Amino acid sequence: MLSYDSPLSVSGPSPASAPTLSATRQSIPSSPKTVRLTSPGLSTGAVSSSVAAAAGKPPIKDRHIWLVTGPAGCGKSTVAQYLASALHLPYIEGDEYHPQANIDKMAAGIPLTDADRWDWLTALREASIQELDEGNAGVVLTCSALKRKYRDVIRVAPYFMPDIHLHFIFLHAPEEVLLKRVLARQNHYMGANMVHSQFDILEPPTARESDVIAIDVSRPADVVMAEALDRVLNTMDGVRASSQ
Repeated sequence: MLSYDSPLSVSGPSPASAPTLSATRQSIPSSPKTVRLTSPGLSTGAVSSSVAAAAGKPPIKDRHIWLVTGPAGCGKSTVAQYLASALHLPYIEGDEYHPQANIDKMAAGIPLTDADRWDWLTALREASIQELDEGNAGVVLTCSALKRKYRDVIRVAPYFMPDIHLHFIFLHAPEEVLLKRVLARQNHYMGANMVHSQFDILEPPTARESDVIAIDVSRPADVVMAEALDRVLNTMDGVRASSQ
């Protein structure tokens, strides 16, 4: 299972627990220990259309936003940081974009309302677009996005930019599993009592939300991360093939 007592490094798991990937994908390099990676991206390129034009380089065809979602305790930060490291993409921690008023409410065990979330969701969407505009081929971010209407706020991002592809990675597990993980956390404002409140409002993605990758996180961390990376790469392959 994913651990919150000793979270995995941003640079990925230790060699002993590293995911076993297919031979064609083991060449993905490790990245420095940082949540904002500036290394060159994958073969899709690491410059946006505007930056590429200024540099005299051909623009990249596709840019990706990978939004890791799910209730408290599901391992959003662990999985997102691992993906950002493996893909050489910048990482945005959604919790850091909450205004202090939201943090104070959650620390007091008061669930956030829809009104509390709108500006936060919009800020995350704009921060993601900014990372792409600054020359990155993609960005990985975390956000619980518990309701479909919350996910729809982020879905506005590609409306006027057809080269941007938005993907949700929904991490799920039974409530009792996530509750144990949150109870093991230290010095985090999200208390265990908030897990139940999040399940109360959770709207798991339906089959109609075709931009969602669902992953069961009740399994060991190395299995979860291996599946997440493999499915991300498969999704990128599919987008690349459809755009040719």
